[in-house]
Amino acid sequence: MTAQTEPNQDVASLSFESALAELEKIVDQLEKGAVGLEDSILIYARGEALKTHCSNLLTSAEQRIEKITLGPDGRPAGAEPLDVD
Repeated sequence: MTAQTEPNQDVASLSFESALAELEKIVDQLEKGAVGLEDSILIYARGEALKTHCSNLLTSAEQRIEKITLGPDGRPAGAEPLDVD
């Protein structure tokens, strides 16, 4: 088993971009049937961990985004939380 197929190894330390790139690679491998059954199970588990990590990072980013409010003169007057539905 390689470091890349350990399901949760270092996932928490990956940036969103790195995790997404690795997840895309896993999806490609699984779609092509490029790996055996046992390896498929391992990389699927890692893919699940990567998907969860990406989702958590996106949720965190959405919570930090603020909407700029404008005053009557059209100039920025402050900020308020972004409405996320």
